[in-house]
Amino acid sequence: MATAVETSSAPSAPGQSLSLPVASLLGAIYVVAALAVVLYVIPLFWSQSVSPSIGSRPADYLMWFVAEVAAAIGLGWLGFKIAGAAPKGMHAGIFLVISAVITVFFVARAFAMNIEGPAGMVVSGVVALALAFGVVKLITGVAGRKWLVAIEEQGWFTTHQYKRSLGVKVRRLTILGVLIIGVSGAWSMFTNGLVGEQLVLTLPFGWQPIPLMHGFLLTIGAKVVVLSLLVAATLWVALRAVNVPDFAEFLIATEAEMNKVSWSTRKRLAQDTVVVLVTTLLMTVFLLAVDLFWGWLLSRQTVGVLPARATNADKGVQVQEAKW
Repeated sequence: MATAVETSSAPSAPGQSLSLPVASLLGAIYVVAALAVVLYVIPLFWSQSVSPSIGSRPADYLMWFVAEVAAAIGLGWLGFKIAGAAPKGMHAGIFLVISAVITVFFVARAFAMNIEGPAGMVVSGVVALALAFGVVKLITGVAGRKWLVAIEEQGWFTTHQYKRSLGVKVRRLTILGVLIIGVSGAWSMFTNGLVGEQLVLTLPFGWQPIPLMHGFLLTIGAKVVVLSLLVAATLWVALRAVNVPDFAEFLIATEAEMNKVSWSTRKRLAQDTVVVLVTTLLMTVFLLAVDLFWGWLLSRQTVGVLPARATNADKGVQVQEAKW
């Protein structure tokens, strides 16, 4: 007797019902809103409403820092809960959307600030629309989706460690090298005055500039904030780069080959160094003696291969003739 089986009507997870472009856009909006709350709303509210009621400056700073950390952790936890079973590639899509918006804005702003009048508005608008159209085509296209999934699978947006027990020494040295380059560059910007005391976004068409720092961030100073952000970004890139599968496999293989090398002891290294230096010195003396001997022999009048060397008397005659 045949029986009909009813298909499951259980609802799918919220993240699975969204396509990758839509999920990336919504995630980018949430991330920007969370950053605005942490970096703009809380400092502004704290400096205007909370700080005047707290007499002690150290206690004020400490309470503000705790509030900022708590808000960041809470918003991050809420974002992960909302994402749920997000489509693969959403984290890379969020990063691409935010980066694309920033790029489009500053490119269009550059055209608007360099072309005055209505022509500047038209050109900047056309450039912004063209770039935005290209970004949308990239994210919604099949190749763009595959690219986002591939970037996310490399581990740039997770804390997963790829084969953490292998290639430890080479990975640590790689992280140290990246940190030295990034921190030295950030410190050069800090000491050479490439960052002002206040971060202000200048707008075209006579619009009022927008200050990007408020409250305690303004007290700390733009140099310290930018330096801290650059160091944090460098640290994240260094930690994630050594966990990208292809690069991590290269580092693991490098350490495996280095472990096969037979390293000499300190005593043997000193002996070999002495042998090399003595041999180099003896070869130098030998080549000098051979050069002097053959130069003397071939310049003899009986041989006549090389011209005879001029004596001091001959040089005096030549100089006298040159004067006349």
